[in-house]
Amino acid sequence: MTNRLWILGLLFIIFSCQKAEQEVEIKWQELFNGKDIQDWQIKIRNHPLNENYANTFRVEDGNLSVRYDGYEDFGNQYGHIFYKEPFSYYLLQVEYRFIGEQAPGGEGWAYRNSGAMLHSQNPESMLQDQDFPISIEGQFLGGNGTDERSTCNLCTPGTNVVMGDTLFTPHCINSNSKTFHGDQWVQANFIVLGAEEVQHLVGMDTVLSYYQPQIGGGMVSPVDSLVKIDGKLLESGYIALQSESHPIDFRRVALIDLSTIKTDRIAMTKIIKEALSLSQTKGG
Repeated sequence: MTNRLWILGLLFIIFSCQKAEQEVEIKWQELFNGKDIQDWQIKIRNHPLNENYANTFRVEDGNLSVRYDGYEDFGNQYGHIFYKEPFSYYLLQVEYRFIGEQAPGGEGWAYRNSGAMLHSQNPESMLQDQDFPISIEGQFLGGNGTDERSTCNLCTPGTNVVMGDTLFTPHCINSNSKTFHGDQWVQANFIVLGAEEVQHLVGMDTVLSYYQPQIGGGMVSPVDSLVKIDGKLLESGYIALQSESHPIDFRRVALIDLSTIKTDRIAMTKIIKEALSLSQTKGG
C-alpha cells in the first residue's frame, strides 16, 4: 500500500509539472504566412476597401512588401493593410527593413517612415477618404545615414494615452532606441495588454511604455463621429501595417495571444521573456 501511494504521488508530481509546462507553452501565430495576403484587408486613402491600388501591398521573395512603382505621385494616398481579426492581449513581433527611394510626392517626414497600428478601428468603419485609422501607432523610422532617428516611437491618430499619471495628448513622442541606418532588418516587439498597458521594444530592450490607450485627440481626418468616441478605452482592436510613401519589407509578422492567461501575470511574463529570448537566439 505504501509503495502504491508513493507511485501515485510521483505520478501526480509529474502530471502537475507537465501541466505547468503546457500552461506556459509558447505558441506563435504567424499573421503573415510568407506566401500571400489572403488573411489581410487593404484600405488605401481615396480608394474603397480592399482595392489594392497600384499593387501597393504585395508578396516578394517571401516578404510582405510595400512598393510604389505604380504611382506617378503619392498624393497623400496613405495605406494600411489589416490582419483579418482583432486581438486584445498579445505579444506582437514585426521584422522590417526600409529599402530604396521614397515615392514621388511623399512628405519629407515620411522618409523611411512606416508603422504598426495597434488596437486599430475596423477597416470597414473607415471613411473612403480617411487618412489614418483610429489607432495606437508603433512608429518605425529609419536613419538617413547621419542623424539620430529613433524607432518604435509612439504616434496617436485619433487617440491618447497615459504616461505616468498624466494624459498624453501630443501626437508623437520618441522612444529611447538607437538609430538604424541603411537597409538592415530591425525586430520590433510590442507587448499589448488590453486597455491596461503597452510596451514598445527593439529586440529585448524596452524603449517606450504607456497606459490606458483610448480614443481622443486629432490627427485623423475625416472620421465618422459615431466611431470616434473620445474617452473610450481601447480594450482591443485590429493590427495594421502602413504604407506612407517609402518602400518597406516585412519578413515576419507574428503574435502570441495572451488573452487566455491575462489574469496570470507570472505566466505572461514567463512566456514573453522566453519567446523574446528564443527569437534573439535564432537571429530574429
